[in-house]
Amino acid sequence: MADRVQRLLIQVLTEPQKGGESLLGSVKIAVLPIAKVFTMCFLGFLMASKYVNILSANGRKLLNGLVFTLLLPCLIFSQLGQAITFPKMLEWWFIPFNVILATISGSLIGLVVATIVRPPYPYFNFTIVQIGIGNIGNVPLVLIAALCRDKSNPFGDTCAQDGNAYISFGQWVGAIVLYTYVFHMFAPPPGGTFDLENGNLPVKNPSRNNANDLAKDGPPEQTPLLEVEDIPAHSSASENDKVKDFLKFLYEKLKLKQIIQPPIIASFVNSEAMIPCILLALGGNLVDGPGPGSARIGARTMAAIIFGRLVLVPPTGLGIVMLADKLGFLPPDDKMFRFVLLLQHTMPTSVLSGAVASLRGCGKESASVLFWVHIFAVFSMAGWIIIYLNILF
Repeated sequence: MADRVQRLLIQVLTEPQKGGESLLGSVKIAVLPIAKVFTMCFLGFLMASKYVNILSANGRKLLNGLVFTLLLPCLIFSQLGQAITFPKMLEWWFIPFNVILATISGSLIGLVVATIVRPPYPYFNFTIVQIGIGNIGNVPLVLIAALCRDKSNPFGDTCAQDGNAYISFGQWVGAIVLYTYVFHMFAPPPGGTFDLENGNLPVKNPSRNNANDLAKDGPPEQTPLLEVEDIPAHSSASENDKVKDFLKFLYEKLKLKQIIQPPIIASFVNSEAMIPCILLALGGNLVDGPGPGSARIGARTMAAIIFGRLVLVPPTGLGIVMLADKLGFLPPDDKMFRFVLLLQHTMPTSVLSGAVASLRGCGKESASVLFWVHIFAVFSMAGWIIIYLNILF
């Protein structure tokens, strides 16, 4: 009996499925890219930890700036330039529309989850956003790169080119959603702050270094009746001088001298450095994850966010994509197109939402959510990718 069960199990694991791949082959295709991503992220996490401290806070800031201002745009536009034409833009209209649908459906699921769980007072909208906004850019790009590097991938020779173009084409909508909807939803409570312990502290401490301020704070007889602004000596300077001064100011403020070095120029011109750099940056950004932010949100809310984002949102996205396919909205016989649409509903919470959260005063809470969601996403993404490959092939 045991021999029969063993033979049956081996047959199921090794027998080709509908797409010509065995179950073990499908697991390999799905799990290996996730394992590569996790390994590089863990390396970045280790480099940023206090035990190694190669990627210090300033180093992570510089690496993040390099990735998001140079390497990622260069990769996006280089891949789009190779694959996109005006007829294809019309044919791919459902990709940005799918990003909007993913945001709406994910936010509705987040609203239901937040209503049931009832997170702590300032974090109701925060919970909705963490469930509703997925990572539609850098993590899918990394997954596609790892998947297409394997010659036995089921998407053929144009796997990397098509996949990167599809993902890049949807990122502009994601950026608009991030800096409008997410920025609005992360607003602190009226008249308050996310930091409840320091909620009564003043938001801004006025500077006392200004001469006018000193005059105003002095005795009434020393207060000037009119505030006199310094007028530049050369007020009629030419426009060329103004442009030069502005460019010099940008050059100094953005520290371009540190960035524009021959190795870095070669890296972003070829666009190949984006993948390892973005993984190191992602791992480094999560180094402060399970800190005080987890305690403020609470274990119940954290578990609800993880469950909602990684378990409830993907099947909803699968239903949306399958319905769009039945209605004829998708290009016929393009498996990679459908796979990218499904990935947009499957990814963990957007890493860039952490930057917006920092601007709004809830950066620590967002970092803790990103940490735990990405840890559990290693397992959930592998499972969903196996399901998607079996459906597509």
